[in-house]
Amino acid sequence: VEWIQPGYALAHPLEGAPSVVLQRSVEATSAALGRDRAAYRRLLGHLVAGWPQLRTDILAPLHWRALRKVMHLPSLAAFGTRALCSATDLARNTFQTDAARALFAGLAAHSMLPLERAGSAAFGLVLAAAAHAVGWPIVRGGSQRLSDALAEHFRSLGGRIVTDRRVRHVDELPAARAVLLDVTPRQLINIAGDHLPPHYRRQLARYRYGPGVFKVDWALSAPIPWTDPACRQAGTVHVGGTLDEIAAGERAVWRGEAPRRPFTLVVQPSLFDETRAPPGRHTAWAYCHVPSGSTTDMTAAIEAQLERFAPGFRDCVLARHTLNAAQLQDYNPNYVGGDINGGAAELSQVLFRPVLRRNPYATGNPRLFICSASTPPGGGVHGLCGYHAARTALRVTEG
Repeated sequence: VEWIQPGYALAHPLEGAPSVVLQRSVEATSAALGRDRAAYRRLLGHLVAGWPQLRTDILAPLHWRALRKVMHLPSLAAFGTRALCSATDLARNTFQTDAARALFAGLAAHSMLPLERAGSAAFGLVLAAAAHAVGWPIVRGGSQRLSDALAEHFRSLGGRIVTDRRVRHVDELPAARAVLLDVTPRQLINIAGDHLPPHYRRQLARYRYGPGVFKVDWALSAPIPWTDPACRQAGTVHVGGTLDEIAAGERAVWRGEAPRRPFTLVVQPSLFDETRAPPGRHTAWAYCHVPSGSTTDMTAAIEAQLERFAPGFRDCVLARHTLNAAQLQDYNPNYVGGDINGGAAELSQVLFRPVLRRNPYATGNPRLFICSASTPPGGGVHGLCGYHAARTALRVTEG
C-alpha cells in the first residue's frame, strides 16, 4: 500500500476572498489567517505537539484512567475542555475572521450535527490536529487497494473470506469461540437478539441514528476549475461558504429539510494519483448531508455549490453516478437512513456508544462482540473499532 499526501490536506473557498488552506504545519496554516494567527496556534499547537498521546486516549473507549490523564496532560486538558463546546461557540469565541471561523466550521461539520450542539467542536479539533500531525493521505490506486492488502494478510494467516452471502442469523455462522459483528445496533438485534441479555437488547433498541448523505461520483474531462488555484492543491475541498452558511445548512438537515446550499465535502484524488482516471481525464466525488432516509436528488444543489467557486464545473462533467440516503442503506445496511457515521454523534453517544457499559464491544454474550462504527471511536477511516473489539475478544476468549 502506497500513501499519497496531497499538497494541502484541505482547502475551503470563500466568496470574494482567498481560500483558507489547512497545511501540515500549524505555523504555515496560521500565517495566512491574519488577526487569527496567534489564536489558531494556541488552539492547535498543544494538540498537535501531544498528538501521539492524544490519539491514543481519544480514539479509545472512555475510561476513568483516560479522564484522570485529561486533568494532568496539557494536550489532553486543552482538548477535553474545548471538545465539549459547540463548534459555533468555539469558533466565534476563538477567532475574529470569517476565514478561520469557516475553516473550523467545515471541519466540525463532519460530525453531521447542528454546529450549535455541545460536543460538535470535538470533531473539528480532532480532524485539524490529525491533518497537522499525520496529514490526510489517500491510497494510490484507490481505497480498494487497502482492502485488498488487508484481505491478503488475513488469508496469509489462514483466514477465509466469504462474500455475496447475506447472514440473517448468527446461528448460520460456523462454530467459533468469538464472533465479531460489524453491524449497527439495529442489525445486531435482528441477527442475534435472542442470544443477547434482555437489558442489553433494550439498550440497543434506544440507539439513535443521525442524518444521511447524498453522494455523487463524477467522471470529468478536466480538473475541477476552481477560481482559487489553492483549491487545486488540496485533496479535500469543503464547499459551504461561511460559518453561518454551514451552520444554517446543518440545522435544516436536522429539521428534516433538504438544505438549499448544502455543506459539500469534495474529494479530487486524480489530481494526485494518476491511476484514478484514464490519461487526460479526472475523477472526483462529493457528498452532502440530508435528512435520514431522504430520497431527494441533491445533484443540482451540490453542483450549484461547486459552480460558486469553480465556474464551468458542469461543462467538465462527462458522467455522474448518484446515491441518495435511502439507496445508500440498500447499498450497505449499516448506513441506516444513509448515516455513514454508524449512529448520531450526539455527545452521549460519542462518549458511550452503542450503550453505557464498561466495555462497549462486549454484548453480554461471551461469544459475541460488536465492532462497527457504532462503537468507539465512531465513524471514520481508522479501523480502530475493529481493533479494540478484537483485543476485547482475545482477552475474553483467552482469559
